[in-house]
Amino acid sequence: MKPFSKLSNPHDRTRLSAASNGSTHSSYPLPLQTYATSSHGRETLELPTRSKRIPPTPSRPQSALTSCSSSTDIDAVSPPVSHLTPPHSRPPSSLRRTESPVPEPALVLTPPQPTPSLVPLSSQTPSSDSPTTQQQSKLSCPSSKTSLVPSEGEDLDAFHVRSTYAHLDATGVRGDGYEEGVERTRARIRASRGSELRAEAALASPSEKSRELEAEELNVLSSLDRYGFFIVPSHDRLIRLPSGPLVKGLTKVRAGSKSAPSHAVSVSSLPAASSPLKEQMRVAKWGRMLEVMSRDSGGNVESWGIKASKAHKLRQRVYKGIPDRWRRAAWEVLMNRFSKSGREAIDKLGDRYLQDLEKPSSYDIQIDLDVPRTISGHILFRTRYGLGQRSLFHVLHSFSLRCAQCGYVQGMGPIAATLLCYFEPEKVYAALSRLHDTYNMHSIFSPGFPGLLQAIYVQERIMESKMPDVYAAFKKHMISTTSYATKWYITLFANSVPFQTQLRLWDAYLLEGQDLFIAVAIAIVWVYRGISANFETILSLLSSFFVPEDDDSLLSWIERMLGDKKLRLQMAQWRQDWTELVSSGRDGDALL
Repeated sequence: MKPFSKLSNPHDRTRLSAASNGSTHSSYPLPLQTYATSSHGRETLELPTRSKRIPPTPSRPQSALTSCSSSTDIDAVSPPVSHLTPPHSRPPSSLRRTESPVPEPALVLTPPQPTPSLVPLSSQTPSSDSPTTQQQSKLSCPSSKTSLVPSEGEDLDAFHVRSTYAHLDATGVRGDGYEEGVERTRARIRASRGSELRAEAALASPSEKSRELEAEELNVLSSLDRYGFFIVPSHDRLIRLPSGPLVKGLTKVRAGSKSAPSHAVSVSSLPAASSPLKEQMRVAKWGRMLEVMSRDSGGNVESWGIKASKAHKLRQRVYKGIPDRWRRAAWEVLMNRFSKSGREAIDKLGDRYLQDLEKPSSYDIQIDLDVPRTISGHILFRTRYGLGQRSLFHVLHSFSLRCAQCGYVQGMGPIAATLLCYFEPEKVYAALSRLHDTYNMHSIFSPGFPGLLQAIYVQERIMESKMPDVYAAFKKHMISTTSYATKWYITLFANSVPFQTQLRLWDAYLLEGQDLFIAVAIAIVWVYRGISANFETILSLLSSFFVPEDDDSLLSWIERMLGDKKLRLQMAQWRQDWTELVSSGRDGDALL
């Protein structure tokens, strides 16, 4: 099981294709072929080579992959969710909620015509947002009548990926959350009858959802932490982020401060994800602060809002930490407030997500490569082609079609995966869209990373004004901010701090916007401002995985920094200065 890989060249959009066999025959192998054991220990699907593209033809007969269409599986579309955590914890997604007890469908492929590749997708009924009821995540299967055929000119390897995920949406996979699963979209090995039988055996059986859990499965569940992790992700370098330097707020300081450590302290392991001491008290306070804004026809909560009489307490309570029971509702409220949108906008984005599932994406192969290595220690994403991995693929597939300029970059994966721990796929797509549109993530993901460079420019101006000796040392040693801070901004610190710390930072980010992560970057430099070392040591330190000694101290320091109205005005002015530097072509020498 590999940990999440280090971010590398997010805009590497090179298409990965199998070598053509030179044949002019346009038939395509079925998704469920045979497989063998890969070099990583996971069984892999064996596929013959094939031509890269299907030439367009004027017309063709219609063929269909009937997905979730059996009358016997209608009730299986949204099965009840098994509670994996106590009521005060975030409800991790059900392990078997998508495995419909249907026979394996037949996939018949025909040459393409210039029409959409999927029948229009049916909308899904949103689940309850009630904080006292575990959320019921819906099947990521696009619709009950899905016809999957390659589009005109679509890369055959990309279509194979897309069709495989669609097929497994209908059948499910065995042991979702417990077993490693079978690789089906990467191998190019000679087929065998034995591997074909193993591929069929890896599909979910009709009894998969109704059978009793085995002792081994119960042991896995009992080993999960409150967020659904059963394996603590490994990292090359764990460094403690001490609380001492965070007692003093951000002011102009010189080097050699007594409150700053003179060296970094390594940590042997990540801390346990335990419940905060005051969480139950905060659960009650958030329950009194939030109010129901709308319900569906069944009486389930569709949307939440903040009571007008409690609105003045929102900022303080966000920085103290949103109780995990309320995090789903609170995040949606914060995004609604920041983007000045509501339920109608979310529904429209959800419809667009479903519509884009039927369209091909040139990024499907790269997305499929990245999916299994995203938050691999979480039970939702453990099984290859399990519910979590399929949902992650579908979200990234649709989102790659939203903005032609951004497309797909690797940093989107951990962001989407974190959101999938709290929302259904269509709501994750809506959240990503609002991050893209109103939280300035469009400029972060765009080619050339203009938003990233702007954030780094603002970070450096704060360092220069508040920590001039540190800034001068970085300049002397030619320590480029982009060399250590790029992954911070592109993944929203998803791979730089423990998961529970990441959630606290995201609470504040959805409230404050893009300035939040600049403040986090400044906090890290502020803590280690007393360390005097060479280029390699400093760069290695700032590229570490940071384990805060106390999350409350870190968030309190950030709250005070961003509460400084004068500094916030300066940050806005520095953003404008950067824009002018770019427009005049003088930005090349403006960064360290």
